[in-house]
Amino acid sequence: MDILQVENVCKAYSGHIALDNVSLSVPEGRVYGLLGPNGAGKTTLIRIINHITAPDSGQVLFDGHRMTQNDVEHIGYLPEERGLYKKMKVGEQAVFFARLKGLSKADATRELRKWFEKFDILSWWDKKVEELSKGMAQKVQFIVTVLHRPKLLIFDEPFSGFDPINANLLKEEIMKLRAEGSTVIFSTHNMSSVEEICDNITLINNSRNILSGNVEDLRRHFFADRYDLTFTGDPRELMLRLEPVADSFKLLDPDGRGRNRISLHVTAGSTPEALRRVVAEANDAVALVGFAESIASMNDIFIRAVEEDSANR
Repeated sequence: MDILQVENVCKAYSGHIALDNVSLSVPEGRVYGLLGPNGAGKTTLIRIINHITAPDSGQVLFDGHRMTQNDVEHIGYLPEERGLYKKMKVGEQAVFFARLKGLSKADATRELRKWFEKFDILSWWDKKVEELSKGMAQKVQFIVTVLHRPKLLIFDEPFSGFDPINANLLKEEIMKLRAEGSTVIFSTHNMSSVEEICDNITLINNSRNILSGNVEDLRRHFFADRYDLTFTGDPRELMLRLEPVADSFKLLDPDGRGRNRISLHVTAGSTPEALRRVVAEANDAVALVGFAESIASMNDIFIRAVEEDSANR
């Protein structure tokens, strides 16, 4: 079941089209990446989902019905532009935000202290917000975003400003929230994070949805009919042997042990079985170590999809 559906949403500001007929569906209980270059329209879409602004046309469905302001209480939103009241004490402010989400003061204090201890910031409970580092302030905002266990969590660049250790801590917590039934949307430029934790993605470019799908399916099929070979020996000799079944080759960087690698594209009409047979026969020319289907990185997919979309406009 889809917890969120965006249907043909359009939004323009003073002649600038921010979203152009964007549609997407977010499956319940998944981590969904919202990707795109700066200015593509991601933040505008997030603001529409949160009822901060309204679309010019189209609609957003939440849990199967047209979304209303009342549904926003089931959403936890961490915007890219962080904002805490600098003169308030950290614990006092966290309790304040938790009570806005419907928790009692006692429940909020108890749950917040658990989270503060988990994130190693409990000692800062009575400090003023202005004394926090940027990373600690982001931890506080992450905690108050997830504390009321909303059905849908939306994070805009959640790893920005975090060192690798704390970024990994956040990733682990996001995966735990998914395991407990929460649905997560996050907007990011960090493609390695997408590969690590996202189930599905939508890529927005020039205000339009240009690519949506399951991450593993996209990574596997974006380089369809392409294979990587690892070997020791002369790359030219291997490519010569493989010419009957391959129409293009790309010499890759050596692996960590100094062995050669090439990527090849299978000729139209050639079968995987024919390729495997020729590869096996080529073993008398070079010493083959590895032979596997190519898997595109999300960075490869992002760059290629954006370049192709821009070239076709």
